[in-house]
Amino acid sequence: MSMAQQAEPAMTTPPGSGPKQTDGRTVRRPLALRLLARPEVGVFLGAAAVLVFFLIAAPSVRQGGSMATILYQSSTIGIMALPVALLMIGGEFDLSAGVAVISSALTASMLSYQLTLNVWTGVIVALAVSLAIGFFNGWMVVRTGLPSFLITLGTFLILQGVNLAVTKWVTGNVATDDISDMDGFDQAKKIFASSFDVAGVEVKITVVWWLVFAALATWVLLRTKYGNWIFAVGGDKESARAVGVPVTFTKISLFMLVGFGAWFVGMHNLFSFNTVQSGEGVGQELIYIAAAVIGGCLLTGGYGSAIGPVFGAFMFGMVNQGIVFAGWNPDWFKAFLGVMLLGAVLINLWVQRTATRR
Repeated sequence: MSMAQQAEPAMTTPPGSGPKQTDGRTVRRPLALRLLARPEVGVFLGAAAVLVFFLIAAPSVRQGGSMATILYQSSTIGIMALPVALLMIGGEFDLSAGVAVISSALTASMLSYQLTLNVWTGVIVALAVSLAIGFFNGWMVVRTGLPSFLITLGTFLILQGVNLAVTKWVTGNVATDDISDMDGFDQAKKIFASSFDVAGVEVKITVVWWLVFAALATWVLLRTKYGNWIFAVGGDKESARAVGVPVTFTKISLFMLVGFGAWFVGMHNLFSFNTVQSGEGVGQELIYIAAAVIGGCLLTGGYGSAIGPVFGAFMFGMVNQGIVFAGWNPDWFKAFLGVMLLGAVLINLWVQRTATRR
């Protein structure tokens, strides 16, 4: 018998029965890493830690009324932090957001009172003014190519001066007149500044609007073409333009969205207090930006979520009111704020590095 005849037949391995070969590109990442890749995970953990801390340090926080107050404080920040966050994801800033809130309230109040009009006339005109301010900021940014930091800083200074000068000129004072007895006031108050009862606890309507806007913004970011455009222009606007993304429309509309947020919060302020102080709003823009940054939005754009700023705003409200409920000196709030901001930036950096590690 020949050697060929004596050789054993070759063993064949059925397809798929041997060890699976991979080059590492198709390996499914662990759930923990996939969760860390979400921009809102870090701030959620931080918000939970802050909540637990104040539940222990300030027992009065455990009461329903105290939590309603915290949620109200958070909502007035969070409503504005949402469009500011979307703008930051789109790669831009708006330093005029704080005073723009006051500009909208002043417009609605003075127009209605001085011309003896239904307050809804002032509300609608204020909306047009707020959207126009946003359009101006966006148009200047895309037309000049200058950083939005510089453009909106100029708008901030203009609005700050106009708010004070026009209010003094029209009313002879630094505040507007009381409009609570004017036509349409009660109806507008129900929409922008009313309260409702939940198990004996009074909850402000702004909390509901805050959550509704957050859900809408999340849907837009994750489920619509416009949301893809926002991430694209924030990541690389030239590459986005090359693949057909309307960069000019996207950026201008994002600034106008900040204008809408400023209008809404301005109407809340007006119908909550019936009058507006013309010098307010300075510094609030930094609170809105900080809430977005704490919520996971990068300063460089192209990364973030709408849920993150919700938790960021909640942390602000929790710390602001928690210090009061704990009986501490409220002057420490800004110090806590700085610690929160630095901590959030470091956590976000760690989360991103951990999430991208193979």
